[in-house]
Amino acid sequence: MTPNTPATPLQTTKYIFVTGGVVSSLGKGIVAASVGRLMVERGLRVTMLKFDPYINVDPGTMSPFQHGEVYVTDDGAETDLDLGHYERFIDRPLSQQNNVTTGRIYSNVITKERRGDFLGATVQVIPHITDEIKAAIRRLSPENDVVIVEVGGTVGDIESLPFLEAIRQFRHDIGRDNALFIHLTLVPYIAAAHEVKTKPTQHSVRDLMEIGIQPDVLVCRTDRPLTEDVKRKIASFCNVEFGAVVESRDVSTIYQIPLSLHEQGLDSLICRKLGIGGDEPDLGTWGSLVQRVTDPPAKVRIGVVGKYTDYADSYKSVQEALIHGGIANDVGVEIAWTSSDLFTDPATARDVLSKFDGLLVPGGFGVRGVEGMVDAIRAARETGTPFFGICLGMQVAIIEFARNVCGLDDSNSSEFMPECSNPVISLMESQQHVKDMGGTMRLGSYPCRIRPGSRAAEIYGAPEISERHRHRYEVSNQYRDLFQEKGMRLSGLSPDGSLVEMIELPEHPYFVACQFHPELKSRPTRPHPLFAAFIAASVSTRRKKGAPATPAKGGMPVAG
Repeated sequence: MTPNTPATPLQTTKYIFVTGGVVSSLGKGIVAASVGRLMVERGLRVTMLKFDPYINVDPGTMSPFQHGEVYVTDDGAETDLDLGHYERFIDRPLSQQNNVTTGRIYSNVITKERRGDFLGATVQVIPHITDEIKAAIRRLSPENDVVIVEVGGTVGDIESLPFLEAIRQFRHDIGRDNALFIHLTLVPYIAAAHEVKTKPTQHSVRDLMEIGIQPDVLVCRTDRPLTEDVKRKIASFCNVEFGAVVESRDVSTIYQIPLSLHEQGLDSLICRKLGIGGDEPDLGTWGSLVQRVTDPPAKVRIGVVGKYTDYADSYKSVQEALIHGGIANDVGVEIAWTSSDLFTDPATARDVLSKFDGLLVPGGFGVRGVEGMVDAIRAARETGTPFFGICLGMQVAIIEFARNVCGLDDSNSSEFMPECSNPVISLMESQQHVKDMGGTMRLGSYPCRIRPGSRAAEIYGAPEISERHRHRYEVSNQYRDLFQEKGMRLSGLSPDGSLVEMIELPEHPYFVACQFHPELKSRPTRPHPLFAAFIAASVSTRRKKGAPATPAKGGMPVAG
């Protein structure tokens, strides 16, 4: 069945609310996305919404060490990284309406109050804040059969209370038959006692019930199978039916989770409780995809050289897109997260690079680690190692080429060295007078025209593409002619020709870089062509080295 094209659309939109308890980082976003996938496989039109309880208007100015990557939608919204999981699982583009923070809710309410919309009434959390939250849910209802809402944070957090109250009211407003609550909780194993403990789950559900929410389904995060006795105990103490206690065990790849939940009958249970008919989903294609991830015949080793490599969530979409590139080539991808600070000089750079089959330099901001990236890219260029640069990665590739091929020793970006004599990367004209940091970059999808006969044209197979952006700086047009004279091909430009979007080195086995973020559009079912081509080039390089096709069983990184 084709995703999001049901034979008979539902007459009434159904709502699934996902909450979490005990501790954070249990994987609510993955569970919500997995439920979304199962509903899509049943032919339902699905969309998803993330409520984030922090007061920031959006994640755009938040540290990647605190929040992970900033995910960007087609319409230019800077969102929580969970929206990346949503898009990858339900294979549907989302928008700014699909990620709402406390800051945005309060900002909207205060704007209405100052405008006089409340006719002088005292503005309060209930009903004004909760009504605004409910309105955000309703905005997604048209043309969707199922709306899945994830409430960020943990039950018991003060910050989450308005959202929990709002979804409690929402179910009351629309009727119990149209809404379902899924609560994700932890069932830990105590090694000293040699047993799992259900008390954390019981306490978490009690906290939720004190708010007025009785969960319909409990998803229990655990590292081992739960016995029938344990499940019955949880069901009894938490007032849910036995079949509604579902395990979420640790897996080798997140793409296994929809299969695991389906095997336990979660999607059938949801459909029964919400009165959704339809046939059983055919998960054969998804299962085949998972098989290619978990048990590939061979692997390649990709070095990702960046600033935030100690915290892989900062590059979550890059990580997943590399895995997708492996799916396209039937290989496992072993990611070597490598700090650019390790590349201290050209000789050291070559030594470090020799351990990789390909080099990827992702996006980022700020001067720290840039010189190490320059050395890493130089080593890749001179040794013929496949290279893929994204956003900052392309800008640093330009700096390296200007210095070491064009002879402009003092080349740099005006972001890193405002007074340098050769600013080959400069602030975009549209950014010259921007003062506010949030939501002011070049954000969202923009078209790019591909140069005929280029490697980019071969990869995309189209004369024009659309990709998502998040940047303030660009390749300085003053140096274009010099770069081309020295052998660089400007393979992608904005439609008006004013912005360099892609570069490549035709004489190199694989040297491609782009100003946009292709990782944001990669899907496990539709790997992005740039990642597929990069992994293919890395596989070829590995074979030319005479390296064995190393079995990759169990070698895939677990994301999220």
